[in-house]
Amino acid sequence: MNIPENLKYTKDHEWVTIEDDVATVGITDFAQGELGDIVYVDVDTLDEEVDKDEVFGTVEAVKTVSDLFMPLTGEVIELNEKLEDDPELVNKDPYGEGWMIKIAIKDSSEIDDLLDFEAYKELVGA
Repeated sequence: MNIPENLKYTKDHEWVTIEDDVATVGITDFAQGELGDIVYVDVDTLDEEVDKDEVFGTVEAVKTVSDLFMPLTGEVIELNEKLEDDPELVNKDPYGEGWMIKIAIKDSSEIDDLLDFEAYKELVGA
């Protein structure tokens, strides 16, 4: 299982990287492994402000659909359009080409609530 040390994580298995006031968000290698083959990513919150822990979309695998939760309050400013035609990028490269959204962070103090590498590793029993 791949858990990069330089990212932040949520208890719902999203990963976050932050550059200035923009966060890039995806699901972790653990999450995509649990879901199996991803066939569709649905994010309908572009240009909307979504509160931390609220649903910003769903990911559909062969046997299940799972909600995606906002790690930080902010406006969804970009979607990974590659996922429309190639949702399996989430399986192949969850921390790179398989990212899902970018958000303009509204409250940077919420970053302190995210899990670091060690805490996420403990959460998933790695």
